[in-house]
Amino acid sequence: MGKNSKGKATKQPAPGERQVIANNKKARHDYTILDTYEAGMVLTGTEVKSLREGKASLVDGFAVFYRDELWLEQVYIPEYLNGSWTNHAARRRRKLLLHRAELTKISRQIQDPGLTIVPLSLYFLNGRVKVEIGVARGNREYDKRHKLREQQDNREAQRAMRMRNRHAGVA
Repeated sequence: MGKNSKGKATKQPAPGERQVIANNKKARHDYTILDTYEAGMVLTGTEVKSLREGKASLVDGFAVFYRDELWLEQVYIPEYLNGSWTNHAARRRRKLLLHRAELTKISRQIQDPGLTIVPLSLYFLNGRVKVEIGVARGNREYDKRHKLREQQDNREAQRAMRMRNRHAGVA
């Protein structure tokens, strides 16, 4: 058990357990995710401290290749409140750490028109910050409406079955 800044005991995650910092729900709505990868990130000390406070936003983020390296852009990690002149820029470009074979595979995949790389979630794994990125194809408006309608229909069917089962047990 660790202790937080107020001296109270905090629960430490089990080894190999993800401690989620931020999820990008908008990406799963706006895109069809074709493939996912787990990548490390090159961060400064104040960025890690800010992430430990659980503050980040992936909504506007995307990944892009520069030369043969993959970089994450427009991900918001706020400045660390107790940081001094060493504080970081909130939306700076951050290098992603992947194996060469994964980088090659991703670069081949995004050669197809309409594909992009979006961050899906940001989390701690064994004390290191990881980002789950996905190769994605953008959804059209009618795809989004169709998906929402399917979810609503499934919810209504589940609700009807629950009510039927509940009343069947009473009689």
